[in-house]
Amino acid sequence: MLRDLQTSRNSTNLLEMNKQQIPIVVVAYNRPKSLSRLLDSLKKANYPSSDIPLVISIDNGENNQDVLLMAKEFDWIHGEKEVLYNEENLGLRKHILKCGSLALHHGNVIVLEDDLYVSQNFYYYASRALAFSEDKNYIGGISLYKHQRNVNNGMNFTPIEDGFDNWYFQFASSWGQAWSAKQFKDFLTWYENNQQIPEALELPKFVLNWSEKSWLKYYIAYLVATGKFFLYPKISLTTNFSDKGTHAASDSTDYQVNLLVADKKEYSFSSLTVSASVYDVYFENANIYKALGIAAEDLCVDLYNYRKTYNKRFVLTPRILNYELLKTFGRSLKPRDANIIENISGIDYFLYDTQKDGINKFSINRMREILYEKKSITRGDALYLYLELSKEKFRRAIKKITSLFSSK
Repeated sequence: MLRDLQTSRNSTNLLEMNKQQIPIVVVAYNRPKSLSRLLDSLKKANYPSSDIPLVISIDNGENNQDVLLMAKEFDWIHGEKEVLYNEENLGLRKHILKCGSLALHHGNVIVLEDDLYVSQNFYYYASRALAFSEDKNYIGGISLYKHQRNVNNGMNFTPIEDGFDNWYFQFASSWGQAWSAKQFKDFLTWYENNQQIPEALELPKFVLNWSEKSWLKYYIAYLVATGKFFLYPKISLTTNFSDKGTHAASDSTDYQVNLLVADKKEYSFSSLTVSASVYDVYFENANIYKALGIAAEDLCVDLYNYRKTYNKRFVLTPRILNYELLKTFGRSLKPRDANIIENISGIDYFLYDTQKDGINKFSINRMREILYEKKSITRGDALYLYLELSKEKFRRAIKKITSLFSSK
């Protein structure tokens, strides 16, 4: 696989581009409206010079000549532009890998899918973050996007604020990312030997259920397998429109986030050992063991109540379990892990010793849990959501039944 990608990159005119500046690679397929919006935001952004390479890579499709025409006609005023149209349809996974492999020649690359929108400061941030990561083997890539919800279960998420401009996450980014040549080559070397995700890796079911077209689940598996992290910003430099397309049935605002609007911002990055804002693949704080005085290898953290199994002696969770209860915590501070760090009293989270039987006599306060997530919800909104969700569930059921009969 690595050899194929190297051959592919050598066949383009990108060898003639300026190696001193990081190329921006836009990944497109069949969404002209999305592409136009992203290109407009790129045009308005700030750059350190007038020789910034822009590559618009379009996957082959039956009805995307309008996308190709738009890319060719786009006036890139910040440097050279190249439009690449794949001779055959690669699919999303191979297409992203091909685009990411451009880092192997240029030294670095910024990759943006077409339904994103960038901050004016995105290029400056990416440049600084890549420079910071250069000698840090634990960084597997740079994210331009900041998550505000746990994608595994849809609950609100924000990392601990530790005074730095970054946080670490064992979850690769697909909504605006940058790689150095070494970061991407290290991944490709692992990927070449792991065409199937190793069963021994503990990954969220949500991630494992992604289709084989997903490159992202392989990169996430790579991070977990090697103990590496993506470096994420505290303020997002991209936001995601989630436009309707090949992998989205309808438009959505679920992954729209606050976007940095400053023209320029100076960044102070923390190393992994200094950072108090480090999260595992389940969106759980990887340093919370320090607040509990328990060895990291003995503690399973499940504040989001998403893990299916517990394979360590001590478990921190909101679930009611029949093990010895060592300590309880409240759910008042935000983010939720702050309650453990600050030792907030309450009966919302429970620390168990799974090697000893016991009885937890407390009960879950569902209303408190809902309001912690939503702040407030009116009766009218609650009724409307219930009816709309019920109708959508009914429509899906009818569609499934119809497809079963039509296939006979």
